[in-house]
Amino acid sequence: MAAGPRAEWALGAVSFAESSFFPVPPDVMIVPMVLARPRRAWRVATIATVASVVGGVFGYLIGAFLFEAVGRPIVEFYGYADEFARFRQLYLEWGLWIVLIGGLTPFPYKVVTIASGVVGYPLLPFVLGSAATRGARFFLEAALLRWFGPPLRAFIERRLGWITTAFVVLLLGGFAALKFI
Repeated sequence: MAAGPRAEWALGAVSFAESSFFPVPPDVMIVPMVLARPRRAWRVATIATVASVVGGVFGYLIGAFLFEAVGRPIVEFYGYADEFARFRQLYLEWGLWIVLIGGLTPFPYKVVTIASGVVGYPLLPFVLGSAATRGARFFLEAALLRWFGPPLRAFIERRLGWITTAFVVLLLGGFAALKFI
């Protein structure tokens, strides 16, 4: 199916759904699609990025509207209103970092999208951060596959999540070091 006529539509659907409610990441489609047609690597990455960001907005809306209808009464029933207020404040302060890290790492991005809506994180920084990180992730994956081909497939399938996580940790460590220097 990776080289078939419906592959791009399927990739868009999976990328959209993964950002809001579906457990399977689009990487499982990106890898065979780019390997099947390396010249379409940038197109594949673009489709995955756009669909993922749009799906992220859908996840945001799930958090914004379903939390008010279902989640808030539960939080209040169990007496966690104060704890939720503290969580919300922390998320609003650190939200961009949460969006950036969640968009690059293997952490389920749908958790970030829904939580952003729950706390009312501003939509524009959420969308911009999502576009930057999801784009970086999918374009990096497509570029590596296009340039290095099939031998890289096994490496990416096993280690890309950990490599991006290490990169984020090093990046944050660098910022922390600069703050204390």
